[in-house]
Amino acid sequence: MKQLFLAAVFLSLSISQAFSQNVPELAFESVPNPLKLPNDIHFGEIAGVAVNSAGHVFIFSRGNSVGPSYMASAAQLLEFDSSGNFVREIGKNLHAWSYAHAVRIDPQDNIWVVDKGSNMILRFNPQGRVDWVFGRKGEASHLVVPPDYEPVMARMLERMGVAVDIPENMNPRRPLPVHRDNDFNQPTDVAWDSQGNSYFSDGYINSRVGKANARGEWVASWGSLGSGPGQFDTPHGIAVSPDDEIYVADRGNRRIQVFDTDGNYLREFVVSVPVDPTEPKPPYGGGNPNATRGAMAPGAPDALCMTPGANPVLFIGDLYPGSIYKVSLQGEVLGVYGHAGRNLGEFGWIHAIACPSEDEIWVGELINWRVQKLVTKL
Repeated sequence: MKQLFLAAVFLSLSISQAFSQNVPELAFESVPNPLKLPNDIHFGEIAGVAVNSAGHVFIFSRGNSVGPSYMASAAQLLEFDSSGNFVREIGKNLHAWSYAHAVRIDPQDNIWVVDKGSNMILRFNPQGRVDWVFGRKGEASHLVVPPDYEPVMARMLERMGVAVDIPENMNPRRPLPVHRDNDFNQPTDVAWDSQGNSYFSDGYINSRVGKANARGEWVASWGSLGSGPGQFDTPHGIAVSPDDEIYVADRGNRRIQVFDTDGNYLREFVVSVPVDPTEPKPPYGGGNPNATRGAMAPGAPDALCMTPGANPVLFIGDLYPGSIYKVSLQGEVLGVYGHAGRNLGEFGWIHAIACPSEDEIWVGELINWRVQKLVTKL
């Protein structure tokens, strides 16, 4: 028994050493209460976070919910100053608000929002007024079939005893959606190159990247559902390097794919850091430390951010084990921080990262309904 105990201790130490030696731990600390909300405004799930040139922080929250429990609208865009003081709510009662997914700030300090529920991507000017609209929300005057309507209703009818012929593998992606210019199907993110072209990750259903030029005119799209080069399974985030290489977080395939501005596939890499099986699971949902595909696989990129400047790095967040990875543009993992949990420095489904520098990043979480400000320890 003693020998068995010693063997178990040795194995535990070996596992811990292996995990700690693979990738260095990032020297971050979480700043308590970095944002100050008015008494009558509350965060919901934090879908998006961004920082402008003045250090103002923009939060796209699944708050201000309106409607029934199922299919309620949940989107609210809030701005805070560089000290964390509340400045304003932007776009209150906006027609596009349905289900928040991302907010980004372009080089001109325009505010871009991606609303997954309404299938719309909007550009606000710095004053907070919409000046560009991409996509179109379904009309309220008649039934517009959402992506899950047919499979959900067919199974409901089946449970009620109605004879229904349900095709095999019935889901929102069967049949494969038809790609249409200026038309999204659950989009996820937006980024820009040095020429002012916009790139949209269009996301859960369409499995593609769209491109608009600096005038806002749709010019191209690429990608389809699959796992081959240039194919996607839920492209969930997008960023552009100073060399105008397009980095796409291909979450379902657990990889980052890199393209040129014409959509030509260049390369890909995987964030592969061994997971300590003794670490806690996320506050909601599970996770398999050995999974190599799917949204809950370790390193599957749920959030993506590239630091500004001539020598950027990527910060990538996953749902499980709930860590943040600092990664070179060539795919080398430079450091890792955090794991799943509810406390400061722990994460519940990382969904958004803003990185004004390597020493300051903002992290939006779905399950914990909060934003964390991480700064390098001095």
